[in-house]
Amino acid sequence: MSALPTPSSAAELSRMPYLPGLDGLRAIAVIGVMIYHANHSWLEGGFLGVEVFFVISGYLITLLLIGEHERSGSVNLRQFWKRRFRRLLPALYVMMALVAVYIAAFLTAERERTRGDFVAAAAYVTNWYQIWVGQGYSSGEAFVPLRHLWSLAVEEQFYLVWPLVMVLILRRWRGRLPSMGLKLVGASLLITLLVAWFYVPGPVSPVRCGTESFTNGWATIGGHCINVNEMLYLGSFSRAGGLLLGAGFAMLWRPMAIMRGPLREKGGRLDLLAVLGMAAIVLFMVTMHLSEASVYNPWLFRGGFFLTGLATLLVIAAITHQGARTGRLLGTPFLVWVGTRSYGLYLFHWPIYQIIRTQANISLTVVEFVFAIALTVPITEASYRFVEKPIREGKLRAMLASLRTNTWYLVAAGAAVALLAVTTISMVAADKECVGEVSQSLCENTTGTDDTVPTTEPSSVTTAPGDTVADTTTSTTEPKVPQQYVAIGESVMVGAVNQLQGAGVFVDARENRGPEGVMNTVIKLRDAGDLGAGSNVVIQVGTNAPMNESAIAAIMAEVPDDAGQVWFMTLRADAEWIAGNNSLINSLPATYPNVQVIDWATQSTNVELCPDGIHITCNGSTAANFYSNLILAAFGLPAIT
Repeated sequence: MSALPTPSSAAELSRMPYLPGLDGLRAIAVIGVMIYHANHSWLEGGFLGVEVFFVISGYLITLLLIGEHERSGSVNLRQFWKRRFRRLLPALYVMMALVAVYIAAFLTAERERTRGDFVAAAAYVTNWYQIWVGQGYSSGEAFVPLRHLWSLAVEEQFYLVWPLVMVLILRRWRGRLPSMGLKLVGASLLITLLVAWFYVPGPVSPVRCGTESFTNGWATIGGHCINVNEMLYLGSFSRAGGLLLGAGFAMLWRPMAIMRGPLREKGGRLDLLAVLGMAAIVLFMVTMHLSEASVYNPWLFRGGFFLTGLATLLVIAAITHQGARTGRLLGTPFLVWVGTRSYGLYLFHWPIYQIIRTQANISLTVVEFVFAIALTVPITEASYRFVEKPIREGKLRAMLASLRTNTWYLVAAGAAVALLAVTTISMVAADKECVGEVSQSLCENTTGTDDTVPTTEPSSVTTAPGDTVADTTTSTTEPKVPQQYVAIGESVMVGAVNQLQGAGVFVDARENRGPEGVMNTVIKLRDAGDLGAGSNVVIQVGTNAPMNESAIAAIMAEVPDDAGQVWFMTLRADAEWIAGNNSLINSLPATYPNVQVIDWATQSTNVELCPDGIHITCNGSTAANFYSNLILAAFGLPAIT
């Protein structure tokens, strides 16, 4: 231990040498996240890798600011932000540009749905955008290639605000940093207590905010409907706990200062604590899920994040102690390689996953996962070598100068600029579209309560992303002929839109739809002339929340008296209200003579569903075809193969 270096001056106490072990810890965090994003069942709590990143960021950034103040007596905010922007923005914008070009070229129907994501990502407010529109981390059934940027938004917001706070702390309490560190740890604990207080237990209802009897999990803020638990998961303030925990630890545990005190020779004990910390992180990643069947994990929101942060601190303490072995064990070449490229891996892996599966929360197979990684790694390496590293090292001017001296480089740059310009125009010119659970429900309610439909406008039919819908226009001189076969449903039915429409069924299906949404849709279609005399209707509703007899009665009251047969489909999902909803649906024929039941709950056991046990969009078209044929059989239409 006598060979361990001792800082020669007070100006070196907060100096942060390069520690390969921290890159190794980053590698474990990003690998956990990538596995979780591929298939939740493989690593239920892999998303906690983000919390590990938050703690590391809070620790390193705070230590860098303290070290700069020790050396120069001040903090150069302009240079700090310049370094952060160099580190983060280039690769981010390259990824966004590539995704935008792909959407404009191959997924034109998604331009309007993703436009807001690009604007929010460019401004680093993705987390608040997702909260506002209800495009939460656990929602699925949509193409969301930039959803993962919420965590980068939280970090960037921290990078903008925290240096200002640190300048104040270093000016007024420079001699009391340990005391301030304890206060920051206390602030992290306070955030944990507040998150636990505001957490909403139990199943979360569809978006209604007071318009339905079951509104658990939603709150109205500034006149806008917000999913409380999603806000706690995505919010800058509620997720600041890990960042503040790392920042407070930086004031208590400065690597060079530790080597001047009694902890200098305690490396072995720190290794033992690091083993406990790493074991806790792995245990949490394996067992601590985010949500199941619309119920958010209470253990996560009632201390899970904080415990993950504490476990991370134990590992950091050992990594930053020069006498401990943890840093060398985590500093293996493979982990260092992954860790140094963890930012790029995080940026690129999610959009590649989305392109492969086309929707969020659809599990990748092992083969798809291997293929996705095979694409992610070389793209990440190219970004690291040709974008991130050169710009971080200040070589941007030299790169721009080379364009003027190399004709081929200049032509390539011009082509890239032209392509981005065309893409941008395409994205801006795309039609307006509602996105997210909240906005979708607002559109639903708006169209549902509109009593008049212009006779010269086409009726609106909502389908799955990317589907095309026939332009059904009303005549100003002749009454519109009602659709003979109509299907109204929620996200399960969205997965069968192509099959049903191809068989001649008029479909209006939307994600997260509840009984009121179905009622509004019946009103909309009835007033538009699509639902009327002789129309036969299949309705599926109740997967997302409990419903009662009055909710069904409200739907049936809006069905035209001269309509034909009405079928309600039973439900399949692992949620506590499904049994009650199915019992209600099965009792409807006794109350309504024109109602029959399609028993999807039983029939669905004959086909393989998605891993969530609800949706029909996985494993090819087999489940969607099976589902469609049940509806077609009720209508008396030919089955599809």
